[in-house]
Amino acid sequence: MSAKDWDEFVEKFRSTLRRAAEELRKLPERDAGSRPAPGKWSKKEIVGHLIDSASNNHQRFLRARLQASLVFPGYDQDEWVRVEEWQAVPWNELVELWLLYNLQLAHLMLSTPEPERTRLRSEHNLHELAFREHAADTPATLEWFQRDYVLHLEHHLVQAGLERVLRR
Repeated sequence: MSAKDWDEFVEKFRSTLRRAAEELRKLPERDAGSRPAPGKWSKKEIVGHLIDSASNNHQRFLRARLQASLVFPGYDQDEWVRVEEWQAVPWNELVELWLLYNLQLAHLMLSTPEPERTRLRSEHNLHELAFREHAADTPATLEWFQRDYVLHLEHHLVQAGLERVLRR
C-alpha cells in the first residue's frame, strides 16, 4: 500500500472512531450494560474488550518497531473482560478511554516509517493472534497486522449495532 493510501486508510479509521464514539455516547447507561442474551457481552463489555485489544495491540505495534519478528504474547479475552469488570465502569468513561486509546493507535500507525510497516517478516505468530487467518509459513508485515486490528475493531462495532458508522 502506498504512503498516500496508508494515510487515507488511517484517516478513515480516525473518522470511524469519532463517528462511533458520537453514537456510543447517545446510548443510556442502562442499555449499554444490558446483555442481549445469557453468555453474550453487553455493549459495555464489547467496548471494554476493544480497550483490552487496544492495550495489547499498542504494545505489539511498538514492539514490532523494535524487534525483527512479529511474535507477541496473546491473552484470554473472555477472562480479561471478566476480570476488568467492565460492567461496573461508567459508560461515558469507557467510551472516552476507547476513543482516546484508538486515536493514539492511529497516531502510532501513521508515525511508523513505511519501510518498518511494510517489511516482510518470516517469524510471527499472527496465525494465533490475528482476527483474520494468516498462515504460519507465510511472511507478514506490520501493516497487515495493523489493518487486521482495524478490521477486528470494525467487527465489534457491527456487533454493538454500529454498522451504520462504517458505511459513511
